[in-house]
Amino acid sequence: MSTDRTPTAPAGYVQPELDVRALTEVLDGEYAEVRELVRTNLVTYASVLEDAEELGFDAYRERVRDIVVETAATGQTGMGFPKRYGGGGDVGASIAAFETAAFGDLSVLVKTGVQFGLFGGAILHLGTERHHDTYLPDLITGKLMGCFAMTETGHGSNVQALGTVARYDAAAQEFVITTEGDQARKDYIGNAARHGELAVVFAQLEVGGETEGVHAFVVPIRSGGEVVPGVHIEDDGRKMGLNGVDNGRIRFDGVRVPREALLNRFADVTPEGVYKSTIDNPDRRFFTMLGTLVQGRVSVGGAGVNAAKVALTIATKYALRRRQFAAGSQGEEQLLLDYGLHQRRLLPLIAQTYALHFAQDVLRAQLHNVFSGLEDDPQARRRLEARAAGTKALGTWHATRVIQECREACGGAGYLAVNRFAALKADSDIFTTFEGDNHVLLQLVAKGLLTDYASEFEDLDQLGMVRYVTGLAVETVIEKTSAHKLLERVRDLLPGGDEWDQEAGLLDSEYQLAMFRYREEHMLAGVARRLKAGVDRKGDPGAVFSEVQDHVIAVAHAHVERLVLEAFVEKMRTLPEGGNKVALGLLCDLYALSTIEADRAWFMEHGRLTVQRSKAITREVTDLCRKVRPLAGGLVDAWGVPAAMLRAPDLVG
Repeated sequence: MSTDRTPTAPAGYVQPELDVRALTEVLDGEYAEVRELVRTNLVTYASVLEDAEELGFDAYRERVRDIVVETAATGQTGMGFPKRYGGGGDVGASIAAFETAAFGDLSVLVKTGVQFGLFGGAILHLGTERHHDTYLPDLITGKLMGCFAMTETGHGSNVQALGTVARYDAAAQEFVITTEGDQARKDYIGNAARHGELAVVFAQLEVGGETEGVHAFVVPIRSGGEVVPGVHIEDDGRKMGLNGVDNGRIRFDGVRVPREALLNRFADVTPEGVYKSTIDNPDRRFFTMLGTLVQGRVSVGGAGVNAAKVALTIATKYALRRRQFAAGSQGEEQLLLDYGLHQRRLLPLIAQTYALHFAQDVLRAQLHNVFSGLEDDPQARRRLEARAAGTKALGTWHATRVIQECREACGGAGYLAVNRFAALKADSDIFTTFEGDNHVLLQLVAKGLLTDYASEFEDLDQLGMVRYVTGLAVETVIEKTSAHKLLERVRDLLPGGDEWDQEAGLLDSEYQLAMFRYREEHMLAGVARRLKAGVDRKGDPGAVFSEVQDHVIAVAHAHVERLVLEAFVEKMRTLPEGGNKVALGLLCDLYALSTIEADRAWFMEHGRLTVQRSKAITREVTDLCRKVRPLAGGLVDAWGVPAAMLRAPDLVG
């Protein structure tokens, strides 16, 4: 087997020397110790990958629960909680741990996320000291299991319209939680069917006959393992994947909880029944509450990228072992990865995975800064929420695409369950839906762009956003965008004046960034013009938005791709000179140019690519694949996926 050379490397090209261990250190970053703890735990509990296939439905769920509790004892899952309650006091570390855990069984990962991220995060961020003192110590150890009861059968993404009601009874100083019809049933709730004792329930608060919007309450659903009176729980049963997670449906039939059950960081009800909040505007209050839960999206996006790493590691290692068809007179069959098509299938995906990894690093740092109070202003939070939404969408779609491509790239062998693709496909598919449907999330990204994260950001629904944008001149919208400000530098950085895109070198990162920024700015201007034109024609704002929805999604997608490339380029600039920097430079170029190539129709339609330059980009992408080919084995090894997690002896050796 030859992995250190390729017969198709360009003449005169000097291959960089890759230091895999040093590259792993770059990727693990400041959380190397945290990630190593998780890798150790993954190996310790590696047998769960077989358990997922061999154990019965109920036994597998119990096995997953046991692993979640046992890993909690190592400190892996409590890193984001305050130290005074037994946590690690480091939000960034908790995200890094979760991302790394995605190398393993995804049922364990998701149950961990439900328990410590959603249930624990809601109590931590929406509750106050009385809730923290009561629940966090046992929650962090896994002794107290709970669930996050937001989604309803009739309402998923539209949380403001939830149908569950919490009415305050001033005489008893209690809230009465009621499921008002089948559409208000809490559904798909992790930890509900078997293990949850408490639920953080999101419901419409009614005080003195007035509705105050959605608030969160701590509601007991089991006591001593038995469902409590007034609570009705159904098992969601078998799912497409993640069958180690006990998802269920919950109904509440006049369940009473004390006044103190309201998670009251942002609003409270006095014993006499007076509603009080530090945030007067109900929409702003709602979005502020939800904004505190953003780390779930950050976690899921990173988990998707790491699931893709597992698939790419297996497929790449297989392509470096498997031979098929003689390629010359010598008669020896050729390695799969020496075929140009196979390089084209896998290597741009490796480049994109590296790009998303570094974009996730930037997002994790932003989250840590905002939640640690290092960057505590409303605009920083809005930027974080939008970036988290967009990165989650691209990261999870990437996982879905990568896992399918890698399965196919391994042929019939990839279809065997032992080779992990079956579990990866089934378990990760839902990542594009939970923690926010990806298309809905990209609308949130576009809303931030169109309003420049204005002070009115939280108050704007779709109709409000349309009215806000159409109240501005189109030029004002563009002037407010960061892409516009950055693009003004293009003529200073690149040759050719207005012909910068014809004269600059394809491997110039400033050219690549300028192309991404131009696309984003042009799309954003187009959306603003279409919105304004629709309203000028006296169109209904809702109908106008619906007409441009595809355009809205496209601009958000282009924006996030620009952020991803910027993160990669900035990371490159911090690296010391040497083989690893050269290798990552190849990947950065490959990501940028393959992204432009994939959308070349748009660039050609809008005058930014000639036919000749488009062909030149295609040739360059192919050339970059040839250069990356001999480095591929080391590049996937640097991700540090434990061998026990690959579980594919016939594929990886």
